[in-house]
Amino acid sequence: MTVDSTQIHNIGYRKYDGPRLGRAHARRALYSQSLRGAYGLGRSAKSKVLPMLLFAVMCLPAAIMVAVTVTAGLKTLPVDYTRYAVVMQAVIGLYVASQAPQSVSRDLRFKTVPLYFSRPVERVDYVLAKYAAMASALFLLTAVPLLVLYAGALLAELDFADQTAGFGQGMVSVALLSLLFAGIGLVVSAVTPRRGFGIAAVIAVFTITYGAVSTVQAIAFQQGNTDAVGWIGLFSPITLIDGVQTAFLGATSAYPGGAGPSTAGGAVHLLVVLALIAGCYGLLMRRYRKAGL
Repeated sequence: MTVDSTQIHNIGYRKYDGPRLGRAHARRALYSQSLRGAYGLGRSAKSKVLPMLLFAVMCLPAAIMVAVTVTAGLKTLPVDYTRYAVVMQAVIGLYVASQAPQSVSRDLRFKTVPLYFSRPVERVDYVLAKYAAMASALFLLTAVPLLVLYAGALLAELDFADQTAGFGQGMVSVALLSLLFAGIGLVVSAVTPRRGFGIAAVIAVFTITYGAVSTVQAIAFQQGNTDAVGWIGLFSPITLIDGVQTAFLGATSAYPGGAGPSTAGGAVHLLVVLALIAGCYGLLMRRYRKAGL
């Protein structure tokens, strides 16, 4: 090519002179987008059906209990605040199984994680945003029914101090549950880019562990070994939460015979919950240690 034939073409690129919002803004945007996506907001109408249906299923029993309490003039709510999430654990598990893979598996499958990391976003920002969004979505799922129960209790003119204390205990319980379930769901989902495999794996983790623990607990209780019942609860996410709230939040245990852990056993349950939350965060950081994945 000669010098005379060389041409310069203006292809329309423009220099950006606006503000550069940096990592903090990118992290908040990723958190907001992930939280909205957990309920299908900003996605297709089909994507909204399941999360909104599960949210309605979580709230409906609380609304029915409120209606019964008000119309029948009951002196207490049919279910304690701390017990509600344990009763509705199947719905919570389905929600985690459906939305945790949606949050991370699609990014892996369509290779969008390297695009995130090409911006001023580091792996800690990505993990924090995804973890916080999933935990926040779960907290909304589990806390709103408790708010419905609390509003109904005040409407029924139940004792304000008792209901406020119970409501506060329930909120602490579901906050721990949200962090634990979100971490487990994201770790399992981040293993595979296939959303279907992620859904099946999350369901298996929650269902198999709870089924196995409940069976062994029932056998131990039938044999009169009530001390072992509490320790066996260390091996399932929902029974871990049950043990913590029984020991420290005044809850009635869902263990066979109501044989919840002692204060010392509850402290072990709490330490295991915190260790699992920290471990899930660490595993996610390890999973996203490189942009190429």
